[in-house]
Amino acid sequence: MDKIQILWADDEIDLLKPYQIFLEEKGFSVTTANNGIKAIELIQEKHFDIVFLDESMPGLSGLETLSRIKAIRNDIPVVMITKNEAESIMEDAIGSQIADYLIKPVNPNQILLSLKKTLENKRLVSEKTGTAYMQEFRNIFNSLNERLDFAGWIQLYRKIVHWELELDKTGNESMRDMLLQQKSEANRLFFNFVQNNYQGWLKQPQTAPLLSHTLFKEKVFPVMENTSDPVFFILIDNLRFDQWKVLQPLLNELFRPESEDIYCGILPTATQYARNAIFSGMMPADIAVHFPTLWLNDEDEGGKNLHEEEFVRHHVSSRFKEAKVSYTKITHLAGGKAFADQVLNLMHNKLNVVVYNFVDALSHARTDTEVIRELADDEVAYRSLTLSWFQHSPLLEALRKLSEKKVKVIISTDHGTIRVTKPSKVVGEKTINTNLRYKNGRNLSYDKRDVYEVRNPSDIMLPKSHLISTFIFAKEDSYFVYPNNFNHFANYYKNTFQHGGISLEEMLIPIITLSGRG
Repeated sequence: MDKIQILWADDEIDLLKPYQIFLEEKGFSVTTANNGIKAIELIQEKHFDIVFLDESMPGLSGLETLSRIKAIRNDIPVVMITKNEAESIMEDAIGSQIADYLIKPVNPNQILLSLKKTLENKRLVSEKTGTAYMQEFRNIFNSLNERLDFAGWIQLYRKIVHWELELDKTGNESMRDMLLQQKSEANRLFFNFVQNNYQGWLKQPQTAPLLSHTLFKEKVFPVMENTSDPVFFILIDNLRFDQWKVLQPLLNELFRPESEDIYCGILPTATQYARNAIFSGMMPADIAVHFPTLWLNDEDEGGKNLHEEEFVRHHVSSRFKEAKVSYTKITHLAGGKAFADQVLNLMHNKLNVVVYNFVDALSHARTDTEVIRELADDEVAYRSLTLSWFQHSPLLEALRKLSEKKVKVIISTDHGTIRVTKPSKVVGEKTINTNLRYKNGRNLSYDKRDVYEVRNPSDIMLPKSHLISTFIFAKEDSYFVYPNNFNHFANYYKNTFQHGGISLEEMLIPIITLSGRG
């Protein structure tokens, strides 16, 4: 094994000869420099794994040297060593992303501990995480053998997502594969759970979990009633619970978190059904009855979500007669920037509804664009790409402005998405809808083992487009492909992210309430 290369820069480096000998006896290679300029030259000439840097060198100071080192090699860990305990010095060093901080006089064991903590931290964390997951593996396995209710499924899904994110950090592929197998089994059993209970929830609402059409009634209206502050309801289309969890730390720095819940998206888990249900407070069959000129079925021409603002205003006015309401839909970068610039002009409204379409656009782009497929070729990369977008988005800038005010922010979504891997043949008429995770039409032919079949749409409060019309919903991670040119399309859509069917990722989705710190 190659020796770990240490660069130690100190203007009294000759006095540190015993430390150098001690480290070399422990198997490290130590190169010394007696000033900042020399240290920078060495960094440019040779690879080092870590730098020990004296803070109070004459000429180029330790902090100045640190800044220049980071400009050359931002990835190299630097341990600052100083006699000066002044708070401002520590803050400057920590702000410059040092790996550790030691106060003189240091002893050899402190140096060894710092090396271990800095260089072996990832390995130690990985080992500890792996051990902890193996202990939890049995608990998850036992949960899958129980008859879980909806609350039990939420608890189990939270556990699965928690360990997904923890194992992401370790790079332990074998552990991740074990967890993905558990999630696959969980999705198989969750499909059975939904198939056995979904109709009952709709027929007996008092037994139902929180669903799309009751979201405003149960989560938004109570916030509006209990605060004089303006409320912003921000719907990030297609935001899964795991994606929310990677965004959460950024928002917790800005806002005071009040609640984080999971609710159940209705079927189909597709925008024109779920989002219209959220904003109208009605199931799609009721929307079609009460707003016959606004509702469009799958086979009808025209956009299916063109009347969200009317639904929102009607829904809110039924509860808050005089409330001022705004509605904003953002589908491109220019719209996002305009919203961020003008967001504080909305503070006089009681409720501001914002639809932000980026994550949904990312999902579709990943299907259609080879570059995006390569950037997000698995779940880990998909989460990372979502985080990268959010960090640089106008939405975060708008939220940063809101966080400084007295305001309530509710963040949610209309459905999630799942990476599909198993093609399933389906045959239908030309008018059949194009969604890969659900189909609606006449004379459908399919493998009943792969679907939740609803021959009477009114049983799950969906409108009938024909006298005889069937809905089918894909189970687990399957996706529908027509027999014509089957192999081509099966390969084309494999490993893409789709929505409309039944899975934990599509149906168990987040709703979060935050308070501004103003």
